[in-house]
Amino acid sequence: MSVRSAYEAGIPCWVDLSTSDVQAAVRFYGDIFGWTAEMVADPAAGGYGQFVHNGKKVAGVGPIMGEGMPPVWNVYVATDDAAVVADRVKNAGGTVVVEPMQIFEEGSMAVFQATDGSYFSVWQARNHKGAELVNEPGAFCWNELVTRDPQAATAFYTTVFDWTARPQRMDGLTYTEWLVGDQSIAGMMEMSPNYPEGTPSHWATYFAVADLDATIAKARSLGATVLIDSMDSPPGRFGMIMDPQGAALSLIQLNETA
Repeated sequence: MSVRSAYEAGIPCWVDLSTSDVQAAVRFYGDIFGWTAEMVADPAAGGYGQFVHNGKKVAGVGPIMGEGMPPVWNVYVATDDAAVVADRVKNAGGTVVVEPMQIFEEGSMAVFQATDGSYFSVWQARNHKGAELVNEPGAFCWNELVTRDPQAATAFYTTVFDWTARPQRMDGLTYTEWLVGDQSIAGMMEMSPNYPEGTPSHWATYFAVADLDATIAKARSLGATVLIDSMDSPPGRFGMIMDPQGAALSLIQLNETA
């Protein structure tokens, strides 16, 4: 389903960009995805805004809040109770980075670090339900944990979210799908040696595009670093870029389905 008005608990429902230059990021993503930005006027929002595509909210953007933190795309998982997730995180050996807090009348959020080192957030919706458009060009379509410790990550995330892990061999590597019930909602792969030394475990976001080659070329012309030009995968051809401020993201031209 591309247009969404609600998310079941355990499903990634929102992504946002923490960046060192919000205005430059708004221009960059506007150029490559056709997004516009609606910034929250209230100073209490801390300069946060939302990217809109075809009249639908698709992602958020705001300044980096933690000193020394790099620009990054953040993943939010839907929950019915952020406080319960916080307790589960603690009991599973993870760290509560930001305790559950209410964001105006929009909902409540919290930020955690898993036992494999990856950071993630949860969103308990009120007025803001999450991304209103997914799985089509101009919107996010997949989130993937790239981890240095798949065993620790599996034990942690299946405990915190009641996810089921379904590993499978792909091109000589093990790729794990996370499932809620029988629905595949995210993935996991062990970090390859191609990543720079010291790269921590992290969540990666894929955005669907209509034309991968054209989008990669446009991003490069606007100052992005191209990490992967094009690779084939079962869902479609994908590439990876780092935006001009240093946040990494993946782009995928999804295969047409009947």
